Amino acid sequence: MLDGQVALVTGATRGIGRSIALALGAAGATVIGTGTTEAGAASIDEAFAQASVRGRGAVLDVTDAAAVTRLLAEVEKESGAVTILVNNAGITRDNLLLRMKDDEWDAVVDTNLTSVFRLSRAVLRGMMKARAGRIINITSVVGASGNAGQANYSAAKAGIAGFTRSLGREIGSRGITVNCVAPGFIDTDMTQALPEASRAALLGQIPLGRLGRPEDIAAAVVFLASPGAAYITGATLHVNGGMYMG
Repeated sequence: MLDGQVALVTGATRGIGRSIALALGAAGATVIGTGTTEAGAASIDEAFAQASVRGRGAVLDVTDAAAVTRLLAEVEKESGAVTILVNNAGITRDNLLLRMKDDEWDAVVDTNLTSVFRLSRAVLRGMMKARAGRIINITSVVGASGNAGQANYSAAKAGIAGFTRSLGREIGSRGITVNCVAPGFIDTDMTQALPEASRAALLGQIPLGRLGRPEDIAAAVVFLASPGAAYITGATLHVNGGMYMG
């Protein structure tokens, strides 16, 4: 389905990002998955080799504009221009607003929101020349619903949705779509470490009665990257088991 496509997935060392990268590769794309360390990039290489995915891991600090430019030049030389960009990299620095430090706000906004602008701008020239492309941004249910102690994270994720709609309007005439996937609570190391009572309370908010799997998010991304989603742009696809219905 995605033969001939070149996908760049940020934050692909584990969890949702890893599943997205593997799913795009299974659909035929050549995939560049990024991590913040050499060890992370090596783990992506290993996962790709085991799954027979074309592509490689790469080290990238998404807050470093020069590093973004260098990586995209490398990818274009190796595999061709990026045709699918998945902005997945993100961090949390949770705190109540009254106690939140400037650096906790700045780090989350720069990594989670400004990086989306930075990477999207970097791939646009190639996509506009080809008059085709997919930009898929990973937001969060809390960008729509809000969450106490996550004003920085929620603001960044809500900002991504606004950015997505605006960019979708700008470049739709060039055949490029821009969409969001908004995960709910996903079964990861973090949620597995929650006390049983907290997990039960969380599940009580989800009509489907289970946490999401990384593969649930990956399937949504593959759909939005596929030819079948060619007439969808500026949309946010909520994948949360019904806990937020917007």
